[in-house]
Parts: sequence; structure tokens; C-alpha cells
Amino acid sequence: MRPCSRRDFLKHGLCTGLSLGTGSLLAGCSADDAITPETPPFAPSNEPARVSVVRGTNLEALTRQALDACGGAGAVVAPGETVFIKPNLVGAGMVHHPLFTTGECTKPEIFLTVAEECLRAGAAKVIIGDGGQVDRFAWNEMLTLDGSTSVPEKVDWLNGRYDGTIQLACLNADSPGWDTIPAGPSGLGQIYVSSLARRAHRIISIPVIKTHRFAQMTLSLKNMMGVTPAAYYGQPGLTYRTKIHNAPAGLEQAFLDIATALRPDLVIVDGSIGCEGNGPHVMPGWWGTTVDLRDRLGDWVLLAGRDPVAADATAARMTGHEPSAIRHLLMAFNQGLGQLREDLTELDGATLDELRVDWLPAEPVDGFNDVILEGIAMLTERRAS
Repeated sequence: MRPCSRRDFLKHGLCTGLSLGTGSLLAGCSADDAITPETPPFAPSNEPARVSVVRGTNLEALTRQALDACGGAGAVVAPGETVFIKPNLVGAGMVHHPLFTTGECTKPEIFLTVAEECLRAGAAKVIIGDGGQVDRFAWNEMLTLDGSTSVPEKVDWLNGRYDGTIQLACLNADSPGWDTIPAGPSGLGQIYVSSLARRAHRIISIPVIKTHRFAQMTLSLKNMMGVTPAAYYGQPGLTYRTKIHNAPAGLEQAFLDIATALRPDLVIVDGSIGCEGNGPHVMPGWWGTTVDLRDRLGDWVLLAGRDPVAADATAARMTGHEPSAIRHLLMAFNQGLGQLREDLTELDGATLDELRVDWLPAEPVDGFNDVILEGIAMLTERRAS
């Protein structure tokens, strides 16, 4: 039987969402279809890629420039479509220091501007969603960098101005269902993902540049892991998706399986305030350390493109990392998810020499469970003090 792809899912509208533990997809796609891997190229791409670079200090203006460099939102989104925007909100609700000024999360100015431009292009619905580590986000506490407005206030304003609507979703509580995607290479068989992401016509991944204790770097491909249910893949009292981190073929293959099924249609990499060292969280001495790109580059920078591997590889090179030495980027290239080669990646708007900055790499670690438990204990102690 032919496997049921995301595009088939959208075209036929037959796959039914799952409540966790119900066992299989219902009408349209059988259980066998749901867990049968689509046949990937499993060969490196020879197709050239293009990554656009914009620099400045006004994130709203930079976001519009980045979209324009890719042909505008209308080149990605058709009228009447649903768009799922995936920022990195990993620490929201779990840590109590400022998420955006520390570099831990994607900046609201970026994902809100992308949402507006999608509405301007005629999108019927835009979902801004992430799973994070908690049941619900305190959206009202998410403020723009200048503190002038909260994310819900801006969303309400946009919903009053355009015909389409924006929905804010903490997926762990707000996902109406969980669909399965094939995950054969990772050894997980299948992975549950939010129906809000699975059923969207378009997906836009907006990560922030961070090095990562367990994946070396977290960018647009790793960002897609946040569409999975934390409670299901975590352990009692620990929502860090330990089952995915401990997948038989490794964490990297697990989130690449997700990215293969839910391949972003557009990537915008947030290079404003990020995290170096032992991310993805910020806490000097154990987790990572804040990096404001204005201090090292003179400007903030956004990278935009349709090829997630090329965009992530460019961010890696920019921060002094060799992409082929980052396990998941090399795997993604070899599995045909995008272009890794520098000679086949065109940069528009800047050269690599103009973008390179010093960046502290993450320290390699073994044993996810022990490391994460110790890190959480330190975060809890710091919150209490």
C-alpha cells in the first residue's frame, strides 16, 4: 500500500486525528500506511540552494525584508490556506527569566510579523504553536523586546485588522488531536505529532541560533521536535521527551523523521539574540550563555530560505561550526532533506566572511537522563532562590 504523505493527507482530507493511546489512524489511511516509511531519496542532493541574508536592528523590518528576499509570503502561502508557524519557545513556562532577551526563544517581533504577512497573502488561518515543556504557556507574559506589547495583544490587533485569524497554541494543551507520521529510520516505528502541524497546508520553521548539549546545534530541523506531545514522550514529572532523545537510532534521526514528514516550506533563522555553549537553555555555569549578535557582528541577522538544511548549514558556518561535523546536518544531507555543500549554496545579501562570529560550542555529553535531571534540579534551585 502506498504510504500516506502530508500532501496526500491535505489533498484527500481522509486521515483522522488520534487521541494518544487509541492505536491507529482511521478513515483513509490504515495503521499500516501510517507507520510505513515513505521512500526517501537517501542520497545527497545535487540541487543548488539559496539562502537570503538580511542585517539590521529592527526585527519587524528585517523579517519583511527576509520574506521579500524569498518572493514574499505569497510565494509560500496561497489564499485560503492554513499556515503553521513553529517558533522555538522551549523554555516558556518552565524558566522564569526573560526568554527573549536572554536568547532562549525566537523573538515575537519575527513570528508575529511572519503571521501578519501570511494574513496579508490571504491565509485563512495562521497557527503559532510549540509544545515546550509545560501544559500551558503564559502568553500574556511574552513581551516584545521593547516591552511595548504582549503576544496576545498583538494577535488581537491583527485578528481585528485582517479577514484571516491567528491562533496561539501551546500544543500540549491546545492540540485537538495527535496524528502519526512514519518514523522507521529512528526505530520508533511512528511518532505522534500535533494535528495542527500535520494538517496545515504550509509550515514555517523559525528557530533561534543556539548550540545544544545533545544535538550540537538546534536550528530549523531540530525545531520541529516541538510538535510532539511532551507528556507522552516524557516521564512522570519530566516532560523532556526522553523517549525521543533515547530513540534506538538516536535523537538526531528521530527529529529528522519528523522533519521528513513535516518538511518546512520556509525557514527563517533568528540571529538576533541567541545562546552559545550548553544550550538550549540559558544559565551560565550549567546551561548556555546569552549572545547578542550586535556585540559581535554589529547587527542582527536573519537567514531565510526554502531549503532547511542549507539555512541551518549557513547558520552553523556563521558560528564557526563545520556543518559536516554536525551529525544531524550530515544525516539530513545524506537523506536528501536539503543541500549541505557550501559550493552549491548561494548566499544573497552577504558573504560568509562578513557573517562569521565567535561562538562557544556545546560540550559533548553522554547519558541524556542523568544530565537533564541534574540540569532541571539546578534550574529549580535557581528559581527557588
